[in-house]
Amino acid sequence: MKVGVIGTGYVGLVTGTCLAYLGRDVTCVDIDERKIQMLQEGRSPIYEPGLEQLIQRGIQRGNLRFSTDLGSSVNGADVIFIAVGTPPLPTGKADLSFVKAVAHEIGRSISLEKRRIVVNKSTVPIGSGNWVEMLLGEGLNQNPAWRERMVGDASETQNSPLAVRRQNAMQPKDYLLVASNPEFLREGSAINDTFYPDRIVIGASDQFATERLRALYDPIIEQTFNPPASAPRPAGFTAVPVVTTDLASAEMIKYAANAFLATKISFANEIANICERVGADIKEVVRGFGLDNRIGPRFLNAGVGWGGSCFGKDVAALIDIAREYSYEPQLLGSTVEVNRRQRNVAVFKLQESLKIIKGKTIGLMGLAFKPETDDLRDAPALDIARHLLEMGARIKAYDPIANQACLEKYPELKIEYAGDISQLAEDCDALVIVTEWEEFRNLDWSQIGDLMKNRVMIDGRNLLDPEILDAAGFKYRGIGR
Repeated sequence: MKVGVIGTGYVGLVTGTCLAYLGRDVTCVDIDERKIQMLQEGRSPIYEPGLEQLIQRGIQRGNLRFSTDLGSSVNGADVIFIAVGTPPLPTGKADLSFVKAVAHEIGRSISLEKRRIVVNKSTVPIGSGNWVEMLLGEGLNQNPAWRERMVGDASETQNSPLAVRRQNAMQPKDYLLVASNPEFLREGSAINDTFYPDRIVIGASDQFATERLRALYDPIIEQTFNPPASAPRPAGFTAVPVVTTDLASAEMIKYAANAFLATKISFANEIANICERVGADIKEVVRGFGLDNRIGPRFLNAGVGWGGSCFGKDVAALIDIAREYSYEPQLLGSTVEVNRRQRNVAVFKLQESLKIIKGKTIGLMGLAFKPETDDLRDAPALDIARHLLEMGARIKAYDPIANQACLEKYPELKIEYAGDISQLAEDCDALVIVTEWEEFRNLDWSQIGDLMKNRVMIDGRNLLDPEILDAAGFKYRGIGR
């Protein structure tokens, strides 16, 4: 089966690369010539464990290609994924301009020798499947092959009875069927999430589209493929549930999942803030109520809040969708507000420990919004750094992966970048763990403390054992502890 993937951002690149590993013939398309050149050379423009090796494997096998030519790429495809960005507008609405441009171009460029599936892989507002159908139709109206079939014989006029009957009989869905196939990828584990997902969701109004997508994913659904060395199959993992539904429900599933996870994290942070005030330990509290199988322990880690490209954008978009239909989603609004407030907790703890922030040197341990990625979108570290800089602090930072990305994307932030933890700790008045990288877990804290002016640790992810820090002479402050 031949696949075209429009957009080589995080979702598009991982999806296309993994499908190529399964043996599909994949062409990934992007307008960014620099990015396509990198990919053609086998270099990944994003950091994701194991991804670059799979890209190189696909190129060597000859079934993974990268192009800037959308027209030729979609004409060879049976399934076309739209995986372009849908960034938030200032109002919270999703910016669908890239989706619109791609849908129009697919309609204008497509040949009409066979039926194809156009799949919304981008996270799009409810109703976007119908909207994309309309856009494909608009593009087809500018397609020379479509116009020729609509007009028919040159002797006919466009409004002749025969031409009108032909036009009424021809429908865009005879050539381009729209489906929704939302992604549930976690940065840092996206390859595992692709090969071993909790579920595959297919939204479509036509059985042909549903069947083609099930066939596309059959090696994953049935777990018949040989796993890559970088992503071994989990023990006992034998099959993947498939949810087949309508377009609108598939779109809502994606928003509901991210909104629930964001709410779960904000709930844990709300409880953590209460724990601090009453003398309870959030780690013990979560351990206790997370054992309830109706709740579960995942996404209940208190800290400095969630970030990344999905939660904030998708919750804001869902709030906007609800308001379009005259409904005020108060729980979702509170989820966002708790998260916004939580980012200030680390600063408040620094004030409590150091009293005066102006003139002090603060070291941020981690910059990316989560470990195993260099993604800085909506990263809590950036808000914390801005707040402390405004207060007159000197900011140092070390991230195993994201230092260079932060320097390039945020040159206005006056951050001094360290090459390792020892360089970071030197002359610091306090350290703040912002990203829970594994390498931060088991360090020689006595040695690190010797490099600092003051032994203050703000553990923004509750990563460390307070007793170990106390033994090393640190004033330790966690979240909700």
